[in-house]
Amino acid sequence: MSKFSCEEIYENVRSLPKESKKTATSRSRRLWWCLGIICFLLVGSIVVNIWTGLQMYDQKANIRELMMKMGNSQNHSEELTRENIVLNFLLGFILKFDNFPVSEYYAGKEWQPCQKGWILFQKKCYLFFDLSSWKTWEGSQQHCQSKSADLVVVDYLEEQEFLSNHSTFYYDNNHGYWLGLTQRNKSWKWNDGRNDTLGYWMKTEFGGSGSYALLIPGSTPTESWDTSDAEFQNKFICEQEALIKPETKANMLDI
Repeated sequence: MSKFSCEEIYENVRSLPKESKKTATSRSRRLWWCLGIICFLLVGSIVVNIWTGLQMYDQKANIRELMMKMGNSQNHSEELTRENIVLNFLLGFILKFDNFPVSEYYAGKEWQPCQKGWILFQKKCYLFFDLSSWKTWEGSQQHCQSKSADLVVVDYLEEQEFLSNHSTFYYDNNHGYWLGLTQRNKSWKWNDGRNDTLGYWMKTEFGGSGSYALLIPGSTPTESWDTSDAEFQNKFICEQEALIKPETKANMLDI
């Protein structure tokens, strides 16, 4: 067996640490590279998450803004619809008149449901003609029609009670207020063509006979109608629809 010289042994011993150091250095570099990549990925992930969150926030803000605009648009559309309904109603009401009496309905800055001197009850207006110039049934009907109304038609008991409460005694027991009720072909019919089904006639013969109906003041509401002839002159009651807009949000016209 050959023997090594002292120099060779020394060189071999010196070379071992250098190789270990190189290996350690290589491993350390790889470790730092891995840590760097991991940090880069973490930072990138954080940045991506922040950017995604900001994008989602912006999208939510845009959606909220869009929904608000849609809501405002819908409210505006509903408001326009309500206004159109009111304007169409007002136009239809005005067209019922030959000459619409604006000053009779408009007081100050507000529209009134009835003309001056008329009384509102259950969405209808009533005029109790109370002048000294009494009229026949035909004259009374013509006076009502000149105001785009008709002699009153009684539809139910509450209306009859309202009429009785607002009619007053005058002259004598035979005088009363003309109603829009006449006898045709032995049947009592209202001005709108309907047969009377209420029959609030007085139980005993009171005044004269005839084919035209009167409301006698001071009588029991359900027993207050009497008959008279066409030439007898009396006060009368006119009736017309009230100027009340369709049900939207408010009941009274306010435009």
